[in-house]
Amino acid sequence: MEAIFQLLFSELKQSTRASEHNCRDVAMRIGEEVTRICDQSQRIQASGEVEVWATTLARHRLQQCLNYYAVGSRQGRVELHSTLSAIVYRYITPPQAQAGYQARLTLIEDFLQGFYLESLNAFRREAQLSATYSPKTLLELSEYMAFVERYGKRRIPLRGGRSQQLIILRAQTFSQQQPLETSVDMEQAAEGAGVESDQTWNDTSVQQVRELMVAKEPEPMVEDLRQEVIKELMAYLEENQRSDCADYFALRLQDLTTHEIESILGLTPRQRDYLQQRFKYHLIRFALRHRWELVHQWLEADLEKNLGLVPQQWQELHEKIGQENSELLRLKQKGKADTEIAQILGCTVNQVQKRWFKLLEQAWEIRNRLVSGEGTSTNE
Repeated sequence: MEAIFQLLFSELKQSTRASEHNCRDVAMRIGEEVTRICDQSQRIQASGEVEVWATTLARHRLQQCLNYYAVGSRQGRVELHSTLSAIVYRYITPPQAQAGYQARLTLIEDFLQGFYLESLNAFRREAQLSATYSPKTLLELSEYMAFVERYGKRRIPLRGGRSQQLIILRAQTFSQQQPLETSVDMEQAAEGAGVESDQTWNDTSVQQVRELMVAKEPEPMVEDLRQEVIKELMAYLEENQRSDCADYFALRLQDLTTHEIESILGLTPRQRDYLQQRFKYHLIRFALRHRWELVHQWLEADLEKNLGLVPQQWQELHEKIGQENSELLRLKQKGKADTEIAQILGCTVNQVQKRWFKLLEQAWEIRNRLVSGEGTSTNE
């Protein structure tokens, strides 16, 4: 215990601006927690390497604490909230009448407020602190936030040799208390082959949409459009009974790694890859058919801006699509409705929409060569 304490105390004094007294208290609490874990763990005791385990656990807890300390109180709370929200997202289900992305976020907020209070009580109890203790310094707050993250991720043994994270069990109980809950079936997968655009769609386009959605501190007007796109896409996925894709999308908005997403959703890499492809398919249909005007406005690539193409690219598009589709583009820019365009071009409305979908796809392929740096002019 003394060696562990000295290690923690020394690192905290060196890595923080906290007072010596504050560093001493935090080091003592972390050291006591590590000692208790090592004493109570039969696996650690049987390993014959108790000191190695104790040092490893102490360094892990120390690093968690310092990570929160480094980003500060405000960003630390944001990151903790984001981490826990991503874990419980699929387990918090709003009432059927209120089912939707925003309703789920509201429920998650309610749930996490209660979970933070439970975690504080658990921290007081396990660290043998008073019932009125609250973190007052940045170091104490960082210690508490690191504890909350570990507390939520604790594995609770279940029947049949299974286990589950504590925060997920709490989220499931919370969700069961909501009336008329809506289920999220992660096993259901869409049937049928993708359309041709699945193969021809430029991956840079999908990457650009995702990067813009997770962009930090956007301008107010851009943020309004971004939120509108997210809301509309979530509604589109729900309408098409793609709650699995909505869950995947929500986690991608958190900018989590594929491994984290697989862990949260309980998917194998192959299942996650299949889900990703289904989401991409629906994202393409949403962006180029369902709400193409909104998405292009948000990306600053609407018709008024020539679909985001520079003059050289605009000319290339006209050469690529031919005279008939150039006329379709001209009529679209004039604000003509699909029914009127169909009459002028002598085809059906459905044909107009399919040709427009293909034209938008070609435009985005040309435009994204600029994004990826392929085939662009140096004097543009």
